[in-house]
Amino acid sequence: MTLFDLALKNIRRNMKSYSLYIGSMVFSILIYFTFVTLKYSDDMFAEAGGSKLISTLMNLSSVMLVIFVAIFIAYSNSFFMKKRKKEIGLYSLLGVRKKQIGFLLFFENMVIGLFSLIVGILLGFLASKGILAILIQLMGLTIVSSFTLSGEAIRQTLLIFMIIFFLTSLQGYFVIYKFKLIDLFNAEKKGEALPKAKAIAAIFGVVMIGTGYFLASADLFTSQAWKLLGISTPLVIVLLVIAGTYLLFHSVTVFVLTKLKNNEQFAWRGLNLMTVSQMLYRIRGNTKTLTLIAILSATTITAGGAVFGLYYNIGKDVGKSAPNTFMWQGKFVNIQSGGILYNENIEVKNSDLTIYSNSYNYTFITLSQYNKIASLQGKESLELLGNNSYVIDAFYDERFSQDYTGGKMEVGKQIFTIQDFTTEAMFNTPTVFVAVVVTDEAYEAIEGEELTYQIVKMEDEKNQLAVSEKIRKEIGDTGTFSSYPEMYQSMVQSFGALLFAGSFLGLVFLMAMGSVIYFKMITEAEEDRSKYEVLFKMGVSEKEMKKTIRAQVGLIFGIPLVLGIVHSVFALKLFSTLLSMNIITPVLMWIAVYSAIYGVYYVLTVSYFNKVIRQNL
Repeated sequence: MTLFDLALKNIRRNMKSYSLYIGSMVFSILIYFTFVTLKYSDDMFAEAGGSKLISTLMNLSSVMLVIFVAIFIAYSNSFFMKKRKKEIGLYSLLGVRKKQIGFLLFFENMVIGLFSLIVGILLGFLASKGILAILIQLMGLTIVSSFTLSGEAIRQTLLIFMIIFFLTSLQGYFVIYKFKLIDLFNAEKKGEALPKAKAIAAIFGVVMIGTGYFLASADLFTSQAWKLLGISTPLVIVLLVIAGTYLLFHSVTVFVLTKLKNNEQFAWRGLNLMTVSQMLYRIRGNTKTLTLIAILSATTITAGGAVFGLYYNIGKDVGKSAPNTFMWQGKFVNIQSGGILYNENIEVKNSDLTIYSNSYNYTFITLSQYNKIASLQGKESLELLGNNSYVIDAFYDERFSQDYTGGKMEVGKQIFTIQDFTTEAMFNTPTVFVAVVVTDEAYEAIEGEELTYQIVKMEDEKNQLAVSEKIRKEIGDTGTFSSYPEMYQSMVQSFGALLFAGSFLGLVFLMAMGSVIYFKMITEAEEDRSKYEVLFKMGVSEKEMKKTIRAQVGLIFGIPLVLGIVHSVFALKLFSTLLSMNIITPVLMWIAVYSAIYGVYYVLTVSYFNKVIRQNL
């Protein structure tokens, strides 16, 4: 039997252990191949207006994916090597030369990598039409996705992943040269010392996370801490949370588990003592992994939740800045189309005014015209007397804008008192920035540039691109034309592409994290098999053992997930405050989907754990 035959035999024998690892790699290659294929899709770029946004986004995503996959493969390879050190030591003990053992491990990793690469590219080709259809749908495009095989995408994918697999295979080759024989046989016993709770480290961990949460919750425009730390504040928050998370797993969990173990009422109920003891012995060995999973979960949920929140609110956000479907200044256009809710001309004056000692150029409108448009838009009418005025400023922010109410405005020889103001736009803000409502009599006395705007409101405004193009052609390049459907389409294309890339990258991260926990738990299952055999012989029922296994696996899966969600909640709160946007609903939807997929890995792991334990019962 050659070394290559032995490598194939080892892979077949360990196929169940490798299955999730191979599955994660295949999915990563599939996604990378799809991203690269998109880069060479001329039809896609042509329909998206020749924008390089998709190309840039896909290139950036593919680079991030390669870096992450390389780390994941190196980590997984290292994990499998540790698991097999005893077997490697046995080869050495039987007289197999180190060079032959090294080549055996090298062949195994290369075969797994090549198999994953071929399957990944093949599935990527078959799935590309469906994945492209998802992107087209998210971007609101109307093209039909083509089913093409890009030779350049295949060459690039083969080159990148062959390099990764070659380097990680070398990692396996040199394992035999790094350790002494005795170390190889004792590798699995490392990290089994009973840890002791360190109160200082536990307190530091809680304080660090609390400080990070406090900074993330603070108003960045008024907080003294943000002013003191400046632009480095986000970096400080990230470092505090990462370090605090590590200390939390390193010391706080040990402290809590030790307390539970010493609590007789809890410990002597069912198999709690065994579950807590096993967790206690292994928590330190799992600290880095749990920290990594918690941070990656927080990153994936935060990034995905933020992008999905933006995508989810596109219609609402565009509506805030463009309450009219179309608005422009200049030539009147007779629109020949159904579904028109109103089509009005409004007369305004642009004039300089002085407010709070600063000079601005604002648009003035009469009270009668305001009330007419307000009635069409379903808003309350307004009452003004004398030289009172009313300001419409959609960009007002109470955190750094000066309150209008009661202020004085000097326009020519007239002085107006601002009765009140609103942040709800009446005119499309790209066309009219800030407007001031005055009485009809006061308006006549204002000296300024007289302009006529046409405002149109239509049903189903998202799908009025054809009407928008006709108007634009007819009025020419006036520089004042604002269109709800064009703004909506532009944002859907941008955030749709971002959501597409973020979703698939997040899915790859999630699969990799699930695989890492799965590897650890199946290793622990094999180590715990003898303990469960003893318990079964002592009369403990299978039902009770399954309950213990669910709890043990549940803690390893649940703690980093809960911590990751809590981290992301504070990060998303900062994001929503910064953009003054309510993203609670889309974020909850995103967390629910993420947790559901994560839960599938929990179910798979519990199932396999039970299978391993029940083998000799």
